[in-house]
Amino acid sequence: QVQLVESGGGLVQPGGSLRLSCAASGSFFSIAAMGWHRQPPGKERELVASHTAGGRANYADSLKGRFTISRDNAKNTIYLHMNSLKPEDTAVYYCDAEVYRATGWSDYWGQGTQVTVSS
Repeated sequence: QVQLVESGGGLVQPGGSLRLSCAASGSFFSIAAMGWHRQPPGKERELVASHTAGGRANYADSLKGRFTISRDNAKNTIYLHMNSLKPEDTAVYYCDAEVYRATGWSDYWGQGTQVTVSS
């Protein structure tokens, strides 16, 4: 089994910063891409950023410059550094990972962490 556990969400004032973490654990051989998605209240889930095992990062165009994704392959962990937060960044943030196990490649998701940007 594979588990993804997010942490670091919470309440922050507009203009503030947060760092989210997502750690993968369990029984697997390797992890390819890992990424962050978010689902604002009443809206569809959307991609925030992704990070390949080789080090390439991709971002939603609207978030470039404010959000930074990083990855520690030794810890099977990704991070999302969020700066200059806005009320519209309020959402549940989820991480996902493409994991290779004995049964082949599968995509796994975390349970989500709430980020609320409000004064």
